[in-house]
Amino acid sequence: MKVRMNSVARTLIASAALACAASASAQSAGQFTAKFGFNQLTPKVDSGNVSAPALPFTKADVERDIQPVVIIAYGLTDNISLEGALGTPYKHKIIGAGSIAGTGQLGTVEALPPTLFAQYRFFAPTATFRPFVGVGATYAFFMKERGSGVLTALTNPGGPATTFEIDNKFTYTAQLGVAMNFSERWFADVTVNKSRVRTDVHFSTGQTQHMKLDPVAVVLAVGYKF
Repeated sequence: MKVRMNSVARTLIASAALACAASASAQSAGQFTAKFGFNQLTPKVDSGNVSAPALPFTKADVERDIQPVVIIAYGLTDNISLEGALGTPYKHKIIGAGSIAGTGQLGTVEALPPTLFAQYRFFAPTATFRPFVGVGATYAFFMKERGSGVLTALTNPGGPATTFEIDNKFTYTAQLGVAMNFSERWFADVTVNKSRVRTDVHFSTGQTQHMKLDPVAVVLAVGYKF
């Protein structure tokens, strides 16, 4: 899935125009909010084994990454809102685990998990603290997979460099957070998102590997109510 920048730009412009027309001031019905922050994405990996002829219990782990994010929300009612995020891809290192733990970096991958949330916000729009919960539809998109010399040595010694691809997946994400209103317009919030991501890796050697990633995202952001 490739992002079409022109479509994104048109969407943002339309959102901004509608936001300026809104008269509500505290995350209420008919209101847009925009916030900027940073998201730490940490995969909680339960790795399957690379299929034969790999060594038994050849597994992998995936390291975390932090990237900036812009989040736009719209209030359907005073308590129900829709929220989506725009950001740069997360860049993850893949390292050896199981019987190959300590062998070093096996490769890298970039991941982009766009999610559209439906949220329920507790308390009145004017409350100082507003906890919220949400559930969202997520598309886990993987790109720019690159193998290392270590991966080739383990899977295809003496042969061509091993490459790999990771299957993209539609899934869901649960959300829990709390917003704090500083003033009529400004607020900050912290959000924890948990996604269910199960996917398969396909190596150029013909081997495969099942991966349970289930990432946890922690977002700290500051926002403005239009």
